[in-house]
Parts: sequence; C-alpha cells; structure tokens
Amino acid sequence: FCVFQLVSTESNRYSLDHISSLFSSQETLVDFALTSAEIWALWHTEDNQTLVKYINFEQNVAGQWNQVFVQPLPEEEVMVRHDQDPRETYLEYLFTPGRFTNAAIQKALQIFSQGDERHLDLTWDELKKEVTLAVESEFQGSVTEYECSPDEFWQLQVEFWSKFYACCLQYQEALSRPLALLLNPYTSMVCLLKKGTQSFLMPCSLVDHLYLLSNEHLLTEDDAAIFDDLEMSRDVVCLVQCLRLIGESISMEMAFIMEMACSRLQPPEKAAEQILEDLIANDTENMMEEIHRKLQEIRNPIHAIGVLIREMDYEVDADMERAHPLGLRLNLNQLYGSATAAAVVSWAVAKIATVRFLICRDLLILQQLLLRLGDPVVLGGGRLFQSQQDLLHRTSPLLLSYYLIRWASQCLASDVPVDTLESNLQHLSVLELADTTALTPHKLVPGPQTIVELFFQEVARKHIVSRLFLQPNASLAETSLNWPHLITAMVAEFLPLLWPSNPGFLFPECLMGSCQYSQLQEYIRLLQPWCHVNMGSCCFMMGRCYLVMGEGHKALDCFCRAVSEVGREEFLDRLLQPEEGEVVSTPRLQYYNKVLRLLEMVGLPELVIQLASLAIMESADDWKSQATLRTCIFKHHLDLGHNNEAYVALTQNPDPSRQLDCLRQLVVVLCERSQLQDLVEFPYVNLHDEVVAIIESHARAVDLMTHNYYELLYAFHIYRHNYRKAGTVMFEYGMRLGREVRTLRGLQKQGNCFLAAINCLRLIRPEYAWIVQPAPGAVYERPGASPKRSHDGECTAVPTTRQVEILELEDLERECVLARIRLTLVQHDLSTAAVAGNSTPKETLALLIRAGLFDTALTLCQTFKLPLTPIFEGLTFKCV
Repeated sequence: FCVFQLVSTESNRYSLDHISSLFSSQETLVDFALTSAEIWALWHTEDNQTLVKYINFEQNVAGQWNQVFVQPLPEEEVMVRHDQDPRETYLEYLFTPGRFTNAAIQKALQIFSQGDERHLDLTWDELKKEVTLAVESEFQGSVTEYECSPDEFWQLQVEFWSKFYACCLQYQEALSRPLALLLNPYTSMVCLLKKGTQSFLMPCSLVDHLYLLSNEHLLTEDDAAIFDDLEMSRDVVCLVQCLRLIGESISMEMAFIMEMACSRLQPPEKAAEQILEDLIANDTENMMEEIHRKLQEIRNPIHAIGVLIREMDYEVDADMERAHPLGLRLNLNQLYGSATAAAVVSWAVAKIATVRFLICRDLLILQQLLLRLGDPVVLGGGRLFQSQQDLLHRTSPLLLSYYLIRWASQCLASDVPVDTLESNLQHLSVLELADTTALTPHKLVPGPQTIVELFFQEVARKHIVSRLFLQPNASLAETSLNWPHLITAMVAEFLPLLWPSNPGFLFPECLMGSCQYSQLQEYIRLLQPWCHVNMGSCCFMMGRCYLVMGEGHKALDCFCRAVSEVGREEFLDRLLQPEEGEVVSTPRLQYYNKVLRLLEMVGLPELVIQLASLAIMESADDWKSQATLRTCIFKHHLDLGHNNEAYVALTQNPDPSRQLDCLRQLVVVLCERSQLQDLVEFPYVNLHDEVVAIIESHARAVDLMTHNYYELLYAFHIYRHNYRKAGTVMFEYGMRLGREVRTLRGLQKQGNCFLAAINCLRLIRPEYAWIVQPAPGAVYERPGASPKRSHDGECTAVPTTRQVEILELEDLERECVLARIRLTLVQHDLSTAAVAGNSTPKETLALLIRAGLFDTALTLCQTFKLPLTPIFEGLTFKCV
C-alpha cells in the first residue's frame, strides 16, 4: 500500500505527497478501508482462512501490521463420551448461542430433509424440535435390524448426528465468510460484512491480546507498550509464552477435565494437578523442558503472575458500585438500547470470559508446575512458597468467575407468559423489589436471547450509561462517543456488574424479576461453594427459586440460612425497609416479617407457622413483635384446622387486645365449622369471663333460628358444672324465642328451653336454685351497637342501675306450663301464633276460651291462680 496526501501549492496546483509505503503478506486481498491514520485490510489465505489486519501508517515505523482475532469456526468434530447421549450432546453443541446461526441450521435441515420448504422462518425452539425430528427419522428409517446392542445403537446415533453436524458446519462456514469491510468514519466502527450476518470489531484488552497473539508477533511485541517497567513487561511476555505452550499441549480430553471440575463444583486446583500429570506423562515434544527454560528467563515469576491476575480481576469496592446515579438524560435514554447492541456487548463479554477462562486454566497448571518443581531459582527462594500458595488460591476463584460469566453468556433466557410475570410482580411487591428489576415481557428479538443480554437490556445498560456519562461535571463533549472507546468502556463497566464476588447483586435480582428461576438456581449452584460474598442473598434467592418450583420446605431452609447475613449485605438490607405505620424492630425481625408475608401470599401456612415460631425466639424482649407473631401463628393454625394449636397460640399472646381478638375469631370460626366440642372443652385459663362475654354477645346479636350460640353457651356451662348459669342461659333463650320467633317451631323450642332450665336448677341445692332475670322493659347491651337517641338526635342517658328479678324453680315451672299451653293453643289454631308467643297468662286465657280449649284454660287458671269466671262465661256462651 502506498499512501499519498493531496496538497495544493501557491499557484493553485495540486500535488501528491508520499506519506508511507506499507508491505503486506502474499494473501489474496478482498477489501480494505482507509481512515485518516490507519489502513484496515481483509485477506483470504490459501487454505481459505480469513485474515483481518490494520496498521497505523503515521506512527508505525517498523511497518508491523496488527493482527485482528476473528471468531473461529466451530470445532470440526464433537467429542461424545460413551456415557453421554449423542442426541443431547449434539443438540447442546449446535444450539449453544453464538456457535451456529439460525440460517445455517435451517439450510442444513433443508438439505438433510431433502428440500422440504416447511423449515423456513422457524424460531429457535421450533428449529431445535425440527432438527431432532429430522435426524431421528433418518436414523430410524435406516435401521433395518430389529435388535442391536447398545454399543451399536450408540454408534449409529453418533454417525447420523455427525452427518448432520458436518452439513451445518459447511453452511456456517459459507455464511460466515467475510465479503467486505465496512468502516464508519464518524464513529470509527469497523464491521465485517458476511453473507449471512455481520461482525463488529472491538479493541482487545492487553491480557487477551498477549495470549491470542501468534508466537512470531509475540516475540516482536514492543515491551514498552505493555508496562512502564521494561523488566516486568519481559517477565509478563515470558509468562504468557509459558501459558501458550501449556494451552497448545492440552488435548480435548484434558480440557474436559477442567470443564467437568467447574461444573461439578470440584476444586480447580485438583483438576489442574491432574491435567499437569497427564501433560507430563504424554510429553513427547519436551514441552516441559521448554517451559522450564522459559521460566528461567522470568526475573520474578510470583510478581508477574500477580500482575496478570490483577489485570483480569474485576472486583471493585462497594462504595464505587453505589456511586453512580440512575437518572438518564433524554438523548442517552436509547443509547445501546437495541437488541443488536445488547447482543454485541454480551458477546464481547462472552469472548473475554472464554479467553480469560483458558488463561486462568493454563495459569493454574503453570502454578502447579512451579510448586512441583520447587526450584529456589525459579520461585525466588523457599520463603516465597507461601506467596505461591496464595496466588494459587487467588487464581482459582478467578477461573470460576470467568467460567460462571461464560456459562451465563451461553445460557438462554426462557419465554415467560404474561400471567406468570404478573404473579411474580405481586410476590416482588411484597418484598418491595418491584421497581428495581425487569418486570416486562421480553422484547421481540431476532434470535435466542441469553440471560446476559436480558440483564444488559433491562438493568445493566442504564447503570453503565449513568456511570459513563452522568458523573458530576461530565458532559458529552468530554466523553468520546466513538466505537472503540465506547464499546471498551461499556464492557469494562459491564463486567463488574456480572462479577460474582462484587457486593452488587443486580444480576441475580434481574433474573428473579424476569422469572428466570431455573437459570437463577443453576447460577447460584455454580456460585455458592466458592464465593463468600452475598452468601445470605444467594440463600434468599435460592429459597425464592424453591418456592416457585413448589419445594416449600427447601425454600424455608434457605430463608432461615439467609438470616445470619441480615444487616451485612446490601440486597438483604433493602428488604428491611419498614412500611408506613409498621413498628420498627430489629433487622432480623423485619426480615422475618417480609418472608412471612411472602409465604402467606404464596399460600404456605405450615411454613408460615414454622418461620413465625423461629422468629419468636428473636423477639424475646419485644412483646409487640411477639404479639404479632403469636397472632400470625394462631391465624394459620386456625385456618388449617389445628384447633388445639390455635388455642395454645392464643393463650401465649402477650397483648390482651390481640388475645381477645383471637378469642373472638376462634369462637366464630369453630361455630361456623360446627366444631363445638373443641370450643366447649378448651380450659380457657384466665379467659373464662371473656369467652362467655363473646358467646353471649354473639347470641344476643344474631338470628335465633339460624345460629345456636345459646345452646353453645348452655353446653359451655354444663361442661363446667355451672348449672345455674346454664339455666339462666336457657331461660333467656326461651324468653327471646317467645318475643322474637312467634311461630310453631319457635314455641316448640321455647318449651324445650324452659325444661332445660328447670333441669339445671333441680341439679343444684334448693337454696341455690334461683336465677336472675332482667325486669320487663330492660334491654341487653350489645358491644358495638349504636347508642339510642331521642327525637332531636341527642344520645339518651343510659340508666345507671338496672332492676333485676329473682326467679326460683317454681317460677320457671309456671313459665314452662305457660309455654306448653301456648304451644297447645297454636297447634290447635295456627293463626294465633303471632299473638300467643309472648302473651301474658290472662291474654292466653282469653285466647284459649275463644278457641274452645276449656280444659287447658282450667289448667292455666289453676297454675297462675286466676279466677275461673271467664272460663264459665265462655262455656255458657258456647252452650247458648
């Protein structure tokens, strides 16, 4: 390439000034683009590989082209172990996000299905089903034998799936072949245009650049461009060369050991040690000797490893995380808000996580080698052995962090129905987290969406933009909006939000808010054994997952384990905001209250009782909280039909007003359920008068014929051998029946009530066989009744004293006779029921004479010592 600049002279003539001559390799040039300082070029090699390079023609004196690391094609073969199902293994590999495009798989499916057009415009899930159906149909159609061994069956499955995979690989290669370069001069964005898609090029970080750089380029790398300390730069370059040697020697089987260790929550150090032993056992090219020679060139390996680890660590201070505001300016509101932008940023994170995972893996193996060598020259002396151990324990969490981010970058988000989202919103509103997480149905996206993309779109993007542009004294003019700067800054701000050991908990919270519970459960499973940050928050989230999965007892266990971290973690602290009017208690009690409300909303009363019982232990000195919790326990025991337990909870309530409310509820509910035996037999220690008052109040306030509160009160007193009280109750019942229920059935019940009252008085000694009856005209005071008022609206004065009347056994017997006579009268003539029910003996006598019941009238006169004259007059009149 020869670069010239057009210049004008004083005589209005133009000439070309030579700026630079640049020489490139002999590959086939496909396209190039020119900026004011750089040349970008796209080549195809002889073996059909793509090369993208760029060079700065103003400052690059050595004429060295910079290599661009393009996305490699998927592996040519998929390794399937004998303990794996070929179908599941191939499907997982084919449909891992970012590996094959939808178009490539659809093309392969059409060829495999012999040109069937029905496979066009399928969604990701539909395509997966069609692929499974097509391969399985082809496989079953080719099996001619009815019986074959499991090994033969497995081998046939692998054969057909590998055939389809090869077809997909062929189309993926064709669709991902770059055709042109696109360079936007305004944003400095560089894109590779392909037949099926496009790729965005972004700057590479220092660590990734050194690890991915080819050996010949690594040897010519300018040490001064790495670190200011030249010796440290050389040490890091030598260290990276050692890592490259290890990485190139690791086979797929060895790499699988580390993958399985991370997935099965086994220590990565042990896996690295096993891989090292395999490398030593299979070292046919003296790789270990070469690594040892390189290590001798490193001046301070411990320091170099520490520098590399620090460059890859995204752990930040808690104050830094909370520093950024969340308000967005209007012109930044949609910045990087599209699905494409989310995919680009997320795949940039995925690429970094993939490369860094390999670096950490190789670094762990190298550290195991250093420990095995134990060379004082290499380690810098035996005193640094402990430092090497410390670095080993720093590298392991780093590797697991990148493994977790890589997993999240490949984990697909689930489509959630709107009604499920609404139900989830109700549960989150109980926790008061509804405004902080993603709560809208997923936006339409062109392809499958990963949970990292979902997190970026719904939550992280606003935080990142706020962090970049909305700092105090920051302006758009001061902040570059060009692509290389912005995408680098975006990724650099995004990674700390995903970093597991940072205090922020936005990513799991977003998964919870978006109903991604199976993904959240797996995330916490991979995180919990080694990450000691947000342990309580993770336990709470796992409990929330178990609730959704219907495993309530596991959820309760998680919620209880989380309580030890209350007051120490930011996410749990946000659960503790007391509601308006709520009594402020200890942080743990506030936490218990929130979880109790969540369990109540989900509908798990047994778990509410268990958790409330635990919370009571925390509230030993807080009687108000104890009263609330005891009331909660009572309520749910009563709802479950645990009457005895509900009674115990009631008696243990320290608040008299709440205790009375619970007692009132117990009476009403057990009456409605007709569980009267339990209600009568409870001991009611120190609550006897209260329960009697409650039943009396209900008895006097409700309809006599539809409720049996008087009979309940009668049974209550009989059970306690308080016969006088029982008789009083039945007498009052009978009197009210006569006044209020003037029907044949009412008179029948009235007679029975008077008989029961008589029986009660006959069971006690004669000197005590009496009851108290309010005088005629007195009224019963009912709790909650409105006060009586005069004609001008003023409350009438309540009489200070009440006249009472003592009734003995003979009086009750006379009332019983009168009740039987009234019943006889009404049975003879139903039309008299309305007047006979509460009539006096004289009135009853007149009714009997009119009805012609002279014998009954005679009995009435004898009982109440009335004159017989009206009877004879009536009889005479009848005869006349």
